[in-house]
Amino acid sequence: MENSGGIQGNITAGLAGRYASALFDLASESKAIDGVQASLATLQTALTDSADLATLISSPVVTRGDAEKAIEAVAKALKLDSLTAKFLGVLAENRRLADLPAMIDAYHAIVAAHRGEVTAKVTSAHPLSAEQLKALAANLKTRVGRDVKIATTVDPAILGGLVVQLGSQLIDGSIRTRLNSFAQAMKG
Repeated sequence: MENSGGIQGNITAGLAGRYASALFDLASESKAIDGVQASLATLQTALTDSADLATLISSPVVTRGDAEKAIEAVAKALKLDSLTAKFLGVLAENRRLADLPAMIDAYHAIVAAHRGEVTAKVTSAHPLSAEQLKALAANLKTRVGRDVKIATTVDPAILGGLVVQLGSQLIDGSIRTRLNSFAQAMKG
């Protein structure tokens, strides 16, 4: 896949993008795109759930050797695929573990672009049901003309409705925004 121009050109800009692009190229050659993506999703969840792991990847106090040993143990414990485990070893060796979250995001974006998918970040006041997600995906597919993968977050502060970010486009249909607009209109 070309790394210049277009969607992937934007994704692969910067250090995290270059590492993610290299990992994607290796995964593509090994026919392991899905396996690496699954391992990175597992790792992303572990980073969110474990303060110790988050500290390990971001601490400048951890020596290169200790980081390599610890990340190898993490890869085994999480049962990550061998390519992802090797990638983590390279990151530890190059002292680039702090950039791992951005690399994971970039890898997912490269895979989505490769598959012709678009990811919509959807925020709702309450968790959406499977039927609601399916209807939303179909609606967004009609709007953009491509398959849309939905990443959801719940934020009770929006009170109701949805906030959808689709690329650079933001569709804010939250009750909070409507109330704020109404309040501004009332002020004159």
